[in-house]
Amino acid sequence: MRNPADQADPPAAERSRVQAWTAGELRSFLEHVEGDRLFSLWRLAATTGLRRGEIAGLSWRCTDLDAGRVSVEQQLLPTRGGCTFGPPKSARSRRTVALDEATVRALREHRDVQLAERAYAGPAYVDRDLVFADALGGPIHPQRLTAWFGQHRKAAGLPTGSLHVLRHSAATLALTNGVPVHVVAARLGDDPKTVLGTYAHLLPQSDELAAETVAGLLERTRTA
Repeated sequence: MRNPADQADPPAAERSRVQAWTAGELRSFLEHVEGDRLFSLWRLAATTGLRRGEIAGLSWRCTDLDAGRVSVEQQLLPTRGGCTFGPPKSARSRRTVALDEATVRALREHRDVQLAERAYAGPAYVDRDLVFADALGGPIHPQRLTAWFGQHRKAAGLPTGSLHVLRHSAATLALTNGVPVHVVAARLGDDPKTVLGTYAHLLPQSDELAAETVAGLLERTRTA
């Protein structure tokens, strides 16, 4: 009639701490891959925190370089036999993300190269409207992106980190430089509580900063 386990208070699962690069390490990586065919992909991941599948599934239709924005409307998912397109991970993941000028410039250069590849391939090229495609217009398997990233990271002499480290680094650098949690969460397509729980340990100065800020306001008010 009754399950005694329903009255139990299970321990919370310990959240693994994320790996993130410093701004200098991220800059070193981008300088190392500057001549790579997918340089704009690596930069987009590093500056926006888009997920691997979101980048692999990004279409030109959802990319407005004049406005400096990309919209996440689909993702490319690995399957047993290859890969397939699917909806974003969650309702929050369906979002629009602003781009900086250097990233827009890199994407414009990438588009020019892509058009040249299409002209060279002729009828063999199948245009699927993908921002990041292979030389014949086909999707790039997400696991290939992970493998290529690992090769670049090792060649650049950077610390251990999977492709996801670019997402973590984008979030960490934004948070540690004063970007509000809700803004970072919106860019990542995550819940603010999830972002705070994931990255709070990387913000050791936040508590001290809050104390100093409030005390400073009180002192200025008393002086006035």
